[in-house]
Amino acid sequence: MIEDTMKRSEKEKGKAAVATRNKNMKQYALVFIVILAVTAGILFYFFNPFFAKTGDTVAIYYTGTLDNGTVVESNLGAEPFAFTLGKADVIPYGLPDAVIGMQQNETKTVVLPPAKAFGVYNPSLVQTVNLSSLPENTTFVVGQPYEIIRKSDNAVAHVKIINVTPTTVTWDGNSDLAGQNLTLKITLVQIVRK
Repeated sequence: MIEDTMKRSEKEKGKAAVATRNKNMKQYALVFIVILAVTAGILFYFFNPFFAKTGDTVAIYYTGTLDNGTVVESNLGAEPFAFTLGKADVIPYGLPDAVIGMQQNETKTVVLPPAKAFGVYNPSLVQTVNLSSLPENTTFVVGQPYEIIRKSDNAVAHVKIINVTPTTVTWDGNSDLAGQNLTLKITLVQIVRK
């Protein structure tokens, strides 16, 4: 009986050892699979030629419209617009962000809020100025655009006249499109890796 108990105890120990070994092997396999998946994801991101990413030079066709459907910009029927993703000084708007992750020959539509489009309307850019402080013999017409050159640093501002009185002129330095959403339909036609 003691012999039977010892044999059973040894069998149970053997089974426990095999179970522990199997459990450890499963854990090692799971860790290996996770490491492999993360590595594959990183390699896919950095070396995948099919998706646009920061640093790539891309060429696109685009059409920009306002919420009411008015087309304000488009390069359809012309050369594709080419730029390098990640160069902030190249292009305004949120266009580069919209192109990142796109595949070649993919078309997508994005709506950019005013802050990423033509800017938020800024009331402080509306100014009333005495006519006596402006060049003589200048006629200001409501609704007309003008170029104003600041004397202190020769900076140029493009303004639109919104009111004229016998002694003052009021202009708006905001873009005519400030405060409006911009819907962009983008087709990515080329990706060039460096």
